Amino acid sequence: MKRFILPWRTCAMLVLAFLCAVRLPASSHREAPLIANDPLADNTDVYAFRSPDDPNSITIIACYIPGEVPHGGPNFHTFGENIRYEIHVDNDAAKPGDEITYRFTFTRTNQDPSTFFRVRLGAENLKTQYKCERSMDGGVTWTTIYNNGPVPPPFIGARSISGGAGLNTTYDALIAQAIVNASTGEKIYCGPADDPFFVDLGGVFDLGNLPRQNGPARDGLGQLNVHAICLQIPIPTLLKTGVAATPVSILDPNFVIGVWASASRPATRTLGANSINDSGNWVQVSRLGMPLTNEVVIPIGFKDYWNALTPYQEIADTQLDNFFYNPELALYMDDDLFGGAVPSFSALRIQRNSLGAFDFGYGQDGLFGLKGNPALAGTALDDAVFGTLLLPGPGKARSVDLWPIFHTGVPNVQPYQLATGKNGNPLAAGKPFIHNFLPNGGDMLRLNMATPVTPRNSPEFSSEGIIAAAVAGLTQAPYNTNTNIENIPNMDGFPNGRRLEDDVTRIELQAVSGVALAAIGLWYDDYTAGGSPVTTQLVNVLSYNTGVGQNDRPFKSAFPYLATPWSGTETN
Repeated sequence: MKRFILPWRTCAMLVLAFLCAVRLPASSHREAPLIANDPLADNTDVYAFRSPDDPNSITIIACYIPGEVPHGGPNFHTFGENIRYEIHVDNDAAKPGDEITYRFTFTRTNQDPSTFFRVRLGAENLKTQYKCERSMDGGVTWTTIYNNGPVPPPFIGARSISGGAGLNTTYDALIAQAIVNASTGEKIYCGPADDPFFVDLGGVFDLGNLPRQNGPARDGLGQLNVHAICLQIPIPTLLKTGVAATPVSILDPNFVIGVWASASRPATRTLGANSINDSGNWVQVSRLGMPLTNEVVIPIGFKDYWNALTPYQEIADTQLDNFFYNPELALYMDDDLFGGAVPSFSALRIQRNSLGAFDFGYGQDGLFGLKGNPALAGTALDDAVFGTLLLPGPGKARSVDLWPIFHTGVPNVQPYQLATGKNGNPLAAGKPFIHNFLPNGGDMLRLNMATPVTPRNSPEFSSEGIIAAAVAGLTQAPYNTNTNIENIPNMDGFPNGRRLEDDVTRIELQAVSGVALAAIGLWYDDYTAGGSPVTTQLVNVLSYNTGVGQNDRPFKSAFPYLATPWSGTETN
C-alpha cells in the first residue's frame, strides 16, 4: 500500500506548471491549481434568489463538477463519496460565522456489476443517494432532514433512459421524482443539469479577447453539464432570531443573508490495489460565493490559499485585500497603463478624473482625499459610522465600490444611493436601490430577501440585474422623479443575490470599469459640470457586451429552475 497526505495548501507550486497548461475555467470552474485535479469537489457556481413562482421562499443552488461532457462514458460523472458538500448561510452580522449550514454526503451503489453499461434493464450502476443534514447553531449540532435522497443518473441517451432496455421513463420524470420535501419544510433537488453559466471561455482567457475581435463568440460551456444541489427554503427559516416575518421595507436590513458553498475532504488518503480509503480531519478544498472572484480577481499564486479559507478568515486576512482595492483587470481598462493592449475592453474605461477631482485608477487614492472632510459626516465613509472599512487608506482606489460589492455588501447609506435627487453632490442622499450589507464575512453572495421578485416574463426583466435597476432609477419616470424607496425592476438581480439569468461576467466587467461609481454620481471623465451625465464613456460602458449574453438552454419556470441536462446522444 501507498499512504500519503493530501497537502491542499502547501503543494501548489509542485503542480502549478502542469495544471496551468490544462486549466479550463469559467465562473470558478477549475479556478485553482489544486482543485483542478479534483473535479468532484470543485464548486462551479452559487445562485441565491427569491423564488419567482414562490416569493415566500429563497432558492439556493450550488453547482459542482465543471465541464461534464454528456457523452463521457463509460464512467459518467456523479457526486463523489467522502466529500462534504455544504451550503452556508450567514444571517446575523453581530455573530461570527455561519448561522445555518446544509450538509450533503453521497453514497454510490452498483446494481449490476456484470455490465459495462451505466444503465441496463432497469438497473443503474453508480446509483447515487444522499443524506442531507442541517445545522441551525453554527455547526454545533446537526439534524438529518432527508435520508436516501434520489439522484437521477446522467442523461446518457434515449435508449438508456426512455427505452425498454433502459429505465423506461423520461428524463424530466426522473427530475420530478428527485424533487423531495425535507422534514423541515425545504424542497431539495440533487442531480445533473445543464451548466447554467454562460461565457466565451475561449475569448476571455485569450488575454481578454471578450468580445472576440476576430470571429464569432462561442459559449464555452454550451452543451456541457454540471451536478447541482438545489434548495428552496422558506424565508422564515433563513431569518435571524427575533426578526418579524414581515419586512419593514423592501430594503429591510434584517432580511439580508450571505450565502456561500464549499466542499471538504478528509485530510488523508490511502491507496490500495483497487481501493481508496479516506480518513482524518475534514479539510476545505473548494469554496465559492461571488462568481469569478477566485477566477479573475485572485492571482494564481494565491488561488489555492483562497480556496482553503472561509469568508470569515478571509476578511481578517489583509494580504488578499489589495487584489480587490486594485484588481488586475483595472490595468487593462486604463489607457495610461495597458488599456491599448486589450482592444476588446476599449469601451470600458475607469474614472481617472471624476468630477475633476477623484482618481480611481490602479493604485490611486479614489475618495481617500476626502478623509477627515466634514462632507463625509454621517455617510458610510465616516469613521464614526463603519470605521475605516470603506475608506481604509491611500492607494486603495476601489475601496468604496469593488470592495463592498465583493466583501461586505452595499448599505443603503449615503453615498450608496443613486444620483437621482443628489443635485450634483455624490455624497448627498439620493434614490435608494440596494441594501445587502453584511460586513462580518468576506466573499459571499449577499441577498436582501425583502426585495420583490421581478417576473421572468416581464418586459422589464433584464439580465443586467442591479445595473438595469440603476439605469431605470436614474432615467425612467416615475423612479427618477423622487427619492423614495420603491420597487424598481431588477433590484433583485446580481449582485443583490444572483439569478440564473444574470449576465455576471458583463456586470462584473462593467463594475471594474466604474459603473457603480457613476450610478451614485461619480461620473466618467468626459462629464462637464451642468451637462448630461449620459456621456459617451457612460454609454460605452452600459452598451458593452461580451458576445455571449444568455444560457444555451432556457431555464425552467419552477423549482429547480435549471435546464434539463444535455444527453450524450444530442451533443456535437
